[in-house]
Amino acid sequence: MGVVASSPDTDMILPPSDAEGVEGALSGLIALVQDDLTLCNQAIIDRMDSQVPLIPQLAAHIVAAGGKRLRPLLTLASARLCGFDTALAGGVPRHVHLAACVEFIHTATLLHDDVVDESRMRRGMASANAVFGNNASVLVGDFLFARAFQLMVEDGSLQVLAILSKAAATIAEGEVLQLATQNDLETPESRYLEVIEGKTASLFAAACQVGAVVAARPAEEEQALYDYGMSLGIAFQLTDDALDYAADQRKLGKTVGDDFREGKITLPVLAAFHAGDAEEKRFWQRTIGESDQTEDDLEEALRLIARHDTIGLTLERARIMAEKAKRALDIFPDNPLRRSLCAVADYTVWRAR
Repeated sequence: MGVVASSPDTDMILPPSDAEGVEGALSGLIALVQDDLTLCNQAIIDRMDSQVPLIPQLAAHIVAAGGKRLRPLLTLASARLCGFDTALAGGVPRHVHLAACVEFIHTATLLHDDVVDESRMRRGMASANAVFGNNASVLVGDFLFARAFQLMVEDGSLQVLAILSKAAATIAEGEVLQLATQNDLETPESRYLEVIEGKTASLFAAACQVGAVVAARPAEEEQALYDYGMSLGIAFQLTDDALDYAADQRKLGKTVGDDFREGKITLPVLAAFHAGDAEEKRFWQRTIGESDQTEDDLEEALRLIARHDTIGLTLERARIMAEKAKRALDIFPDNPLRRSLCAVADYTVWRAR
């Protein structure tokens, strides 16, 4: 399946007048749920504790690396958007409890991913596997998955358990599918989208959906938040895939060009491959298809990607998905939380500027 590499100027992904609001999107959302987020961060720290010293040590390294806490923020904000008030689970508000659960699932997948990808950096710091080794990273990832399921059970809702356990399984399927498509330049774009829906967007969707569930909202609102999260997650991963070929290492928080070196099939490469002439196709087949790379190949890959503006194409696809995410929230009244969630959708693309 071919990919047409054409797109608008990336400077026009969002109007310049929107820049200030978009750049403050995350801080604006945090301000609206600050008390909830404080409780969530404490719950995360408490539940990372263990009598096995290596577990809290490695967990402390992860916490020190920071991260935006975007997924738990989505759970907290979605619940508040739906009018959630005070129901408790495990001594804390249910939405806080489940936001911590979502973060544990996410962090566990990061620990496992860094081992699979042999990554040495995460969030601008040495990755956990670089510091503690692969074995410790995998096992602590398993511990965090187990903690997440404990939190699901403590919540007491079979519906919540079904949503989050399905998301955990879907993430794993997405990662396996990505492994199966590695180095395969004939991967259809539809299969690539299936990968990012599974490995990334499924948890965004579940994180938002459980916010409606704990607030006991109608199925229409639950579906709307699921759709918002799914579209947001796709936009987020498309932007990440663009950033791997467009960002500096400090901004990206990991080594630039990792996807290229690992032979990952992402839209910037797929589009450049299909748009290229015979010589360019031979380059991609050697470097990605056969994993035969030299020191200068990343620079050449960046040149070809720039030639066909496949970063622009990828960011335009991300913008379209961000707009779709915002439309999904039309069912809710206009209020600061809804506006902030819409700004977060814009932020997912704007962060590539």
